[in-house]
Amino acid sequence: MQANMILAIDQGTTSTRAIAFEVSPEGAFHSVAVSQIELAQHFPQSGWVEHDAAEIWRATLQTCREVVRKAGGVGRFAAVGITNQRETSVLWDATTGEPLHRAVVWQDRRTADVTTRLAADGHEAAVQAATGLILDPYFSASKYAWLLDAVPGARERAVKGEVKLGTIDAWLIWKLTAREGGVGASHVTDATNASRTSLMDLKTLQWRSDLCDLFDVPIEALPEIRGCADHLGDCDASLFGRALPIHGAAGDQQAALVGHGALAAGDAKITYGTGAFLVANVGDQPVASTSRLLGTLGYAADGHVAYALEGSIFSAGSAIQWLRDGLKVISDSRQSEAMAQTLKDNGGVYLVPGFTGLGAPWWQPEARGTVIGLTRDSGPAHFVRAALESLAYQTRDLLDALKKDGAPSLTRLKVDGGVTANAFAMQFVADICQVEVERPAFQEMTAMGAARLAAFGVGLTPELWTAPAEAPAVWRPRMGEDERARLLKGWRGAVKAAIIAAE
Repeated sequence: MQANMILAIDQGTTSTRAIAFEVSPEGAFHSVAVSQIELAQHFPQSGWVEHDAAEIWRATLQTCREVVRKAGGVGRFAAVGITNQRETSVLWDATTGEPLHRAVVWQDRRTADVTTRLAADGHEAAVQAATGLILDPYFSASKYAWLLDAVPGARERAVKGEVKLGTIDAWLIWKLTAREGGVGASHVTDATNASRTSLMDLKTLQWRSDLCDLFDVPIEALPEIRGCADHLGDCDASLFGRALPIHGAAGDQQAALVGHGALAAGDAKITYGTGAFLVANVGDQPVASTSRLLGTLGYAADGHVAYALEGSIFSAGSAIQWLRDGLKVISDSRQSEAMAQTLKDNGGVYLVPGFTGLGAPWWQPEARGTVIGLTRDSGPAHFVRAALESLAYQTRDLLDALKKDGAPSLTRLKVDGGVTANAFAMQFVADICQVEVERPAFQEMTAMGAARLAAFGVGLTPELWTAPAEAPAVWRPRMGEDERARLLKGWRGAVKAAIIAAE
């Protein structure tokens, strides 16, 4: 039996999934089995977000085993690929393999005082020059330091190699390669995840000791950095019945860039998930942003390195979840499209979804959600429409910042994520952003990117990307310029109000 399948692990903010992809001789990828488990989120204090790393591991193992069974057994698989929520930080015992604290999630703002102090002390320019990142609690370094201080004795043990630090990819690789007793055979991370820590030099793709010292993170506890399609270790044979090689890994947004095939300078995609993330490929040299976008790594594979500029929106799909779970104005996310369309316009109501602060290009960690423009005529549908419209306004802010940084104006934006099933929202993105919006027929671009990296790394495909046969859905702008300008003026006033309220 030919081993022509890839087991893709997609560990996200709200769920853990495994997908089996069959790779044809022509390089086409077909999903043949899927398993998914929802992930609990914990909110100990305002602005704090945590996950249970042990729960993440259990869900990963369960979904992978289910997919292997559905797909016909482990003998059909050639390799494992991993994509993951980025920046989320884990601290674990090197001997037992058990987490020592809940994981601190990328959305978490508890270290805002640390990054604010470092910025006030004049460190931001040097950090951005080295890493492409601004000083913000979003990134892993300050989370690592917080974990080391929160667990008694952890800092001293980290220096001795007795505890390990890593993002979710490193945690899963450690667990997948762990021998009996909990000791992982591989403590590694891929370069895209490392690029989100504030500790990796963007040009050398190596940890910098001066940055580790600045953030007070012992370099001894960090994983080794490798390329996205490198051999990252072998799953312990006891897990699936055979020691499958792990041959691909990338943070979720970079994996989606690969999944879309946005591999050339000038290509761009945005993923609308819990947050929303615009990633624009800028070529083989990093670009320093003057508009507070993030310089980051697009991918590193087969000796080729592509850099990117990224804009991060903290609340996208989570705004729809808030309508469902918080306000309870909808019982299912799919209701939002029909409800928004009951109105002829937004009635002057704007929602700035700063539930965990505002990301690019504003970077206001203390901002909170704000609604303006309410009248006696405002009702549940106005909240729903305002939440959906906010996706487009925030995307436009990112595209404007990208243009200020000298990137060519986009004519087409590749999109993926659960919110893209909402045709109203996608048409509004096309209208506000003045671009064609392209949604692929197969939506799981993060998992697809991990699978493509693994297939390429293990030699199943000679190229990193081949075009899919299915035609994408496309939305084209049809809004008049005056209407667009009026709506954007209202949005910018709403953002200003949210920022002022936070001061």
